[in-house]
Amino acid sequence: MAAAAQTRVAHLLRQLQRAACQCPTHSHTYSQAPGLSPSGKTTDYAFEMAVSNIRYGPGVTKEVGMDLKNMGAKNVCLMTDKNLAQLPPVQVAMDSLVKNGIPFTVYDNVRVEPTDASFMEAIEFARKGAFDAYVAVGGGSTMDTCKAANLYTSSPHSDFLDYVSAPIGKGKPVSVPLKPLIAVPTTTGTGSETTGAAIFDYERLKVKTGIASRAIKPTLGLIDPLHTLHMPARVVANSGFDVLCHALESYTALPYHLRSPCPSNPITRPAYQGSNPISDIWAVHALRIVAKYLKRAVRNPDDLEARSHMHLASAFAGIGFGNAGVHLCHGMSYPISGLVKTYKAKDYNVDHPLVPHGLSVVLTSPAVFTFTAQMFPERHLETAEILGADTRSARIQDAGPVLADTLRKFLFDLDVDDGLAAVGYSKADIPALVKGTLPQERVTKLSPRPQSEEDLAALFEASMKLY
Repeated sequence: MAAAAQTRVAHLLRQLQRAACQCPTHSHTYSQAPGLSPSGKTTDYAFEMAVSNIRYGPGVTKEVGMDLKNMGAKNVCLMTDKNLAQLPPVQVAMDSLVKNGIPFTVYDNVRVEPTDASFMEAIEFARKGAFDAYVAVGGGSTMDTCKAANLYTSSPHSDFLDYVSAPIGKGKPVSVPLKPLIAVPTTTGTGSETTGAAIFDYERLKVKTGIASRAIKPTLGLIDPLHTLHMPARVVANSGFDVLCHALESYTALPYHLRSPCPSNPITRPAYQGSNPISDIWAVHALRIVAKYLKRAVRNPDDLEARSHMHLASAFAGIGFGNAGVHLCHGMSYPISGLVKTYKAKDYNVDHPLVPHGLSVVLTSPAVFTFTAQMFPERHLETAEILGADTRSARIQDAGPVLADTLRKFLFDLDVDDGLAAVGYSKADIPALVKGTLPQERVTKLSPRPQSEEDLAALFEASMKLY
């Protein structure tokens, strides 16, 4: 990195670290107007844990046909993508359905990093099929597409934007019953088998957004570590970075009792509620697994122990963030993915430019946690220590830089691209990146520290180069 650029980045990070604190209990850039709850409070007083049933074990995919038979399924939709359709995870699932006499139809046109158009295509397929159960075999893209197909087929008169998170959509609560959905994750990152979130690119605005409702979470997640042996190294790395940021963001998110408004009815309590004592346990545990096993899982494709642990860590972090939420790394990642120009990630067999989700999330992490550390510095130091930092002599005011340096070393050791510039962005793109972050209220409002447009611009600029 040129000396001038290094100096500029260091200056930006010092500015972000030293900027005047705005206590989240008193103000927040994206907070909604307070509303009175049954308790009379303007901030929330309760949190709720919702998670799919989870079954873990090598080879457990072969049970999916029995599960569907036990549910009484007669007409099943199996969703996957064209790459996975040719690989053993899908074949094992289909063999189990055939063995148990379950009629099924395969939809293999899932798009990696789905769009509203690809969601609509899957929804239309599902509506015509009149399915009574769903199986999703794949990564987050497949599971999220299947959740959307299940939702809109079960609510046929709804407009597409009805359930999409505000401010892009109407964010209506889901009150219709859905069909059973069994998720079989084949990557070690999204945790989508545990959550009620479905993320997609809204092409008209060139931003990522999503649907977030406990009602759309899978009925059952079958976590089969044998599937992880089919993952190329960079897919393992980028999936692992998603786990890393799920854990870090949910653990450092605004606490649930400081989030406003307090819901007037429990059906409007968001799935992403803020950090809470139960999510904290899962986030820290997932982070310890990432620290111990991610590098091994990336470097040795035959290391079943490491890849199995990362598969579980994905679910653990999913339980945590699926109820606590994420914040700035994810909020800023959505325009990084959505505005991609020509970058195509190694090991991804796709026909379109792609910044993988986990990569788009982790590239801003050093800058983000430098910015947020002043709010809960003890938690930032704790996570740095878990990731390998010696924090015995660290000062509390240095929590942000300590965690940022720890993350940079972690990413450098795993050959991560050198910042946003390496995936095709420049300073000229910052206004568009900021504009794409502003609609992400679902997650940005959970940052422990409020952020202005100027703060976001400085965070993007500080993320142009990492090393």
